[in-house]
Amino acid sequence: MNYQYSTLVDASAYETEGLCEGIPLRIHRYAELEEIGSFRAQEDWRKHVGPLTNFKGGLGPMYSFMAVSVPECLPERLEILSYANEFAFLHDDITDNASEEKILTENDDMLQTFRKVARSQNIPPDTTGKRYMQSRILLDMLALDHERALTTIKSWATFVKTASGCQHHKHFETLDDYLPYRSIDVGQMFWHGMVTFGMALTIPEAEMPLCETLMKPAWIAASLTNDLFSWEKERQAAADNGQKDVVNAVWVAMKEHSFSVNEAKAFCRKRIKECVADYLHIVQRSREDTTISLDLRKYIEAMQYSLSGNVAWSLQCPRYHADIAYNQVQQLREKYGVASYPARQQRVTRKGVALAALI
Repeated sequence: MNYQYSTLVDASAYETEGLCEGIPLRIHRYAELEEIGSFRAQEDWRKHVGPLTNFKGGLGPMYSFMAVSVPECLPERLEILSYANEFAFLHDDITDNASEEKILTENDDMLQTFRKVARSQNIPPDTTGKRYMQSRILLDMLALDHERALTTIKSWATFVKTASGCQHHKHFETLDDYLPYRSIDVGQMFWHGMVTFGMALTIPEAEMPLCETLMKPAWIAASLTNDLFSWEKERQAAADNGQKDVVNAVWVAMKEHSFSVNEAKAFCRKRIKECVADYLHIVQRSREDTTISLDLRKYIEAMQYSLSGNVAWSLQCPRYHADIAYNQVQQLREKYGVASYPARQQRVTRKGVALAALI
């Protein structure tokens, strides 16, 4: 795969704690566009939904989530996908503190919006709040790449129907029971839609079962990484909501094996390293495998950076670390808005349209 939009980060400039050995970190050349999309989502939430208190989503002072997890995203698609990703973090925080009935209602509302926008190609009449933001995301994506946007909408609808907090109140006895659920709930189909749209990839429908098989160790590693670093946040959310169980691999491992918290974390770390090693073998084998489509090969290669990017981001993001703050420019954008502090980077797209004009 040719790398056009990202650069390698020097290994001395970030930490992974050995969780993704053999996978370097890449960062998008136009990473600032993620900040614009993310802060726009926060601004729109305050305008259309309600106030935000101490919310932190995908941004980090050095490495923000999208810039290092999809480093080869087409630059003109990075802002809208970052907006969508920030919206997903906001939705995730809602489901962390919601009853099962509330989660199902939220998800049903989202599904209805998917269907209406895909059918009408317009914002449904009288749409407000979260559904208005969701509609804007879908319409912006449809305007950029109609065919792939429809594919992504289908992937996201599958995610909402099968996961998105649907079993947050279920008790899991073992990790073997839990991980298949978590691999879906952590956003397998959501992230599949993000990466394929962002990189303009089309994986043939006939190859989707193979894709799912090849990607399995990556999804498990991503799920465990998410649980490892979000443990304190999710434990607190469960306590605040009066939940007996925490939907997290650390908790499940503690109960299954009578581990302490530290022992459970060590167990998860070991499993992450094993899955990453398995996935690297798959990346190497598939790179030259001409029996599968070029876009599937690109997808498999690209997804390794979602693993290293997720770890590097998790270790320095304000979302998981209360003692870490946004950098100076991020703080200014959060306080005064992106209109006052717009993107400093400008680039000309393939169509000759200034990227800044899309902001």
